[in-house]
Amino acid sequence: GYNFLQTVVFSFASAVGYGFALILFTGIREQMEVSSIPDFMKGTAIGLLTAGLISLSFFGFAGIGE
Repeated sequence: GYNFLQTVVFSFASAVGYGFALILFTGIREQMEVSSIPDFMKGTAIGLLTAGLISLSFFGFAGIGE
């Protein structure tokens, strides 16, 4: 239901947001490399936990525009 200009802006903003999320997660993973993390949480477990916490923090912004 978007016109051409709205589609272009939405596409660009989506790409920027996705790129920002990738850069943010990369920075966090780099920080985890130098941190002391218990052996049972290393690897996928800490990555999924971190991704879940980041998604919860972004979910808090969902109600701002309403």
